[in-house]
Parts: sequence; structure tokens; C-alpha cells
Amino acid sequence: MSLTFDDLLTRARSLPRDGRRAVLGVTGSPGAGKTTLAEHLVRELNGAGDPWVAHVPMDGFHLADVELDRLGRRDRKGAPDTFDAAGYAALLRRLHEEAGGDTVYAPGFERVLEQPIAGAVPVEPTARLVVTEGNYLLLDTGAWARVRPQLDEVWFCELDEPERIGRLVARHEEFGKAHEQAVAWVLGSDQRNAELVAATRDRADLVVPGTALPLPRETPAARAKA
Repeated sequence: MSLTFDDLLTRARSLPRDGRRAVLGVTGSPGAGKTTLAEHLVRELNGAGDPWVAHVPMDGFHLADVELDRLGRRDRKGAPDTFDAAGYAALLRRLHEEAGGDTVYAPGFERVLEQPIAGAVPVEPTARLVVTEGNYLLLDTGAWARVRPQLDEVWFCELDEPERIGRLVARHEEFGKAHEQAVAWVLGSDQRNAELVAATRDRADLVVPGTALPLPRETPAARAKA
């Protein structure tokens, strides 16, 4: 029987055990549907009751453009060495160790500005499950190797390649790139990152096929075209 979104809800709901907080990682190549899946999981699990699930994206650990310029990495923004991987791993450890204590604040990411924003995502002590998503959760090199031990499970989103690339181009267009520029970025920098992420697939606890992934939200750009 094929995996469904309801199956994913049941599995996520079972992760917190013995009163402890669990952290679920959602990974996959750029454009594979990680954020959409994470957002749907959080919304459906929280329902209309008291929120007990929090969403902490990895994107808040992007290095700021001014630092990427200093390091000479601006043209590779989104590659593994353009994130604060050690800071991300440290936050995940705090989410485990400080469960039930003070509110833990995580950085967010402003898509329009394409910049991280400190202290934008609160994780309240009542959160028993934290869903975090990003490209490099299963990478085993450098500081990224500290991430996987802090995750109770990691799910890998797997979308058909033409669909993934199409979504990624549309995303870049939505946030300001011309079509030709978006295609060049997706088939260049993004594709190199996608191949690196795809090589980590066999380390995941669960591979989520495209048929179980929720449809992405309709973007303003898509509505305008319609």
C-alpha cells in the first residue's frame, strides 16, 4: 500500500515519547517540497487545539550576504558552506536539552530580502514536537555531521525531477529573478546542491514519494499568471 499524508501524520504524532520533546527532520533537494510538507504537518497536527508542534526551518542559518561577500561565496549562496551549520546543530541540541524550560528562539529567513533574521521563530516550552526542514540534514561532512544525531527521525522528500525543477524556477521568479536568470541558477548552483543532497537519500529513516506530498501553496506570481 502506498504511503499517504495521513500515514505521515500518524508517524509524526507518535514521535514524542515518555514526555520528552522530539525533533523531526524533513530533507530533500531544493524544490522537493520540504517546506510545504513541514507546514502542512504542523498545521494539521496542531489543529484547533493548543499548539504542541513547532516549525523551525534550517534557512535561518544562512550566512548574511555581507558575510558571503567577505568570504567570496555570494555566487554559491545555498551551498553547504554558506550556512552556519555549527549554529544550527547547537540550536537542535538546545531544543532537546531545554524542553520544558524557557522559550527557545530560532532565526528565521526573509524570502523577499533573502536574509536571515535573528530571534524570529519562538519555540515555546509546550512544544512536544519540532519539525525542522532543510537541504543538508543528512550531510556527514564538517559541522553538518553534528546535525543528524540531534534528530529523532529524518524524512527525505522525493519529487519527480521535472516537477522539482519547474517548482524551483517558479520560486526564483516569484522572488524577483527573470526567467532566464532563474533557469540558469536552478540548473547551475541549485543543481549542484541537489545532486549533493540526493546522495544522502539512503541515510533517511523514510523516503516520502511525491504522491504523499501536499501540493504547494499557490504563489502570488502563479495567481497573476492565471
